[in-house]
Amino acid sequence: MRKIIKFLYIIIGFISLGLGVLGLILPVLPTTPLLLLASYCFVKGSEKFERWFKGTKLYKRHLETFVKERAMTLKQKLSILIFADVMIAIPFFILDSVLVRAMLALIVVYKYYYFIYKIKTVKY
Repeated sequence: MRKIIKFLYIIIGFISLGLGVLGLILPVLPTTPLLLLASYCFVKGSEKFERWFKGTKLYKRHLETFVKERAMTLKQKLSILIFADVMIAIPFFILDSVLVRAMLALIVVYKYYYFIYKIKTVKY
């Protein structure tokens, strides 16, 4: 059972990695969160894939600063925030529940608070 779970982490890691690479080309997909998910999955799934991923230029260019310094560029922050806003807006406008809309609005407010005050903005 443990091997199956590790295998699933590796599969999800590679799917996230592929989508993250697509995010470099397509502005609709956020690169950084997908690469963070890939990194997390590789850590959980395989030490070998974790070492490999952390040695790539992709990791060093897009994640290393965030992982070490808890910092992102303004462009990275905006792409994540805008993508998340679009994803949150879909159920916000589709659903009629006031409670769900209030929870989604609170999530958006917290998300902005977190990105503005908890994650440093760097210039490179």
